[in-house]
Amino acid sequence: MITGGTDGMGRALARTYLKRGDTVAVVGRDATKAPPGAAFIQADLSLVRENRRVIEEVNARFPVVDALVLCARYFRTHRFVTEEGLEGTFALDYLSRFLLSHGLAAPRTIVNVSGPGQPDGRIHWGDLMLERGYEGMRAQFQAGKANDLLGVAFAARHGGHTRYVLIHPGGVSTSVAGEYDEATAAHVEALKRYGMPVEEGIEPIVARIDDPPAEPLSAFMRHRRIGLDLPSFDRRAAERLHELTLRLTDSQAAERH
Repeated sequence: MITGGTDGMGRALARTYLKRGDTVAVVGRDATKAPPGAAFIQADLSLVRENRRVIEEVNARFPVVDALVLCARYFRTHRFVTEEGLEGTFALDYLSRFLLSHGLAAPRTIVNVSGPGQPDGRIHWGDLMLERGYEGMRAQFQAGKANDLLGVAFAARHGGHTRYVLIHPGGVSTSVAGEYDEATAAHVEALKRYGMPVEEGIEPIVARIDDPPAEPLSAFMRHRRIGLDLPSFDRRAAERLHELTLRLTDSQAAERH
């Protein structure tokens, strides 16, 4: 199962495994971009309720998931609030990954395509929705840090069955979906021009899906391992964020009913 599987690396991964004859489910917003042969699940993963619907559908249709690959992301220069009242980057880049990681029926491997170990990443504990001083990169760095902590908390609970892999694929020439200001757009265009081809970019992801590490949690910059002794993987912070996230998603469910 691949989120963000209708474009860029997600689509390339889907095509790779479809060619092998595997059953591949992709989650995205545009059915016309789904790779031929894939089971397409339409969803806006920035919405908590949509993630819950996807979880119910996948658990019913595919009771065994060999690998969950989390690729969906969208950059926003300007702060965006979803109809559920959540900051858009936090909702899509982190909350959806949290919900799908914990909600699916015990995938054997989860590969979270994020940016593990970034020294700039920090959780804004008193302002998770970045209502004060929002910047696109600030939101991205917080989501990256949150995903590191997600991996730590998940492995502590489910490491006996599921291998959780955090991976940075490097600079890859993809569409880099988002809403950009002029300066950021120029950087994105340079990445498209000079980044590595998508087929090369997915190589370390394919390697981790095909041969996941034995440890409950691992992190990589492409093929190079990242040590888990970095501040990014602090266990107390991971538990704190886990509890905050549970309260946040539970409140969303209560408001829905």
